[in-house]
Amino acid sequence: MTLTVLLLTILASVVVLGAGAALVIGRGRRELPPPADLDRVTEEVIEHPEHPEPHLGDEDGPAEPPIPEAAVDTIDRPESPQGRLVRLRARLARSQGSLGKGLLAVLSRSTLDDAAWEEIEDTLLAADVGVTATDQLVANLRTRMRVEGIDDPARAKSALREELIGLIGPSLDRSLVSTGTDGKPGVVLVVGVNGTGKTTSVGRLARVLVAENKTVVLGAADTFRAAAADQLQTWGERVGVPTVRGPEGGDPASVGFEAVQRGIADGTDVVLVDTAGRLHTKAGLMDELGKVKRVIEKQAPVTEVLLVIDATTGQNGLTQARVFGEVVDVTGIVLTKLDGTAKGGIVIAVQRELGVPVKFVGLGEGADDLAPFDANEFVDALLG
Repeated sequence: MTLTVLLLTILASVVVLGAGAALVIGRGRRELPPPADLDRVTEEVIEHPEHPEPHLGDEDGPAEPPIPEAAVDTIDRPESPQGRLVRLRARLARSQGSLGKGLLAVLSRSTLDDAAWEEIEDTLLAADVGVTATDQLVANLRTRMRVEGIDDPARAKSALREELIGLIGPSLDRSLVSTGTDGKPGVVLVVGVNGTGKTTSVGRLARVLVAENKTVVLGAADTFRAAAADQLQTWGERVGVPTVRGPEGGDPASVGFEAVQRGIADGTDVVLVDTAGRLHTKAGLMDELGKVKRVIEKQAPVTEVLLVIDATTGQNGLTQARVFGEVVDVTGIVLTKLDGTAKGGIVIAVQRELGVPVKFVGLGEGADDLAPFDANEFVDALLG
């Protein structure tokens, strides 16, 4: 009888201990989801019929290029922005069929008649400079060459250089606003249509900031494409930067909120938030993008909104710029796929469309092929 009681006592103790352990584990697991206040700040629902987002299909353009091969188990030391500028000039200067080459070929003629000036106009328009900017450049250059009596190629090239730099805007502030206030991190929201190289640009921008000795947190708020979050996390791992991500198909605003929350808790300098690629023609998706920004700003102001545009898209890129600017107050532009200069005039056109500067340009497929934009360097590269 005593043995039976002892066995029953031991069995009861095991059951009690097991239940207690389960309770502790359960409590620990409940700490993983976002806190209760996150549900409150993200409860805003955007109603639109396009879910799941149409950027999952092929209509948004090709997928972004894969991350260049590299071992993720070692931490990279990214190239400095200064070194990138040198490569930018070298690459653009080597490109064939450039805007500058076409313009200089006409300006080098012994006689510039109306037909020659029309050819200059056609060259500028073909390079996506835009009608208004083209008219302004041609009028200024014609007047200057007549008044100053410019009749040799070297002086014509110098005049063209000065007029192009003037159109691009050398006095615009192209620095990245990456410093927050009251001890909070700077928050950079990156937006754009899928297929422009947006996620890749976020990863490369993280490398730029790390090269400047800044600490960074990445927010993978493109929750509708698991590949985008995986890609961003790999970029972060290569330079020792953490990535905050959520469940596939989850609320992008929640991920943005958590990324900023993590940045504040860790004392991080900058939080970079990648958003889902959005069709500028889909009102519901654009509304959701506005929600992401509003929810993030419940914790810290968004210091910069960068719009990523494919430099080869021409007028469609300008339409995208206009619509995105109406939704999230774009403060800077990243131009990707600017490997050649035949379409270099998009720099001028997109700045005029939005009234904000081009701050970074993508040069190629390498990990450090994102460089701060410099008007003088760009024009010098155009003109060889």
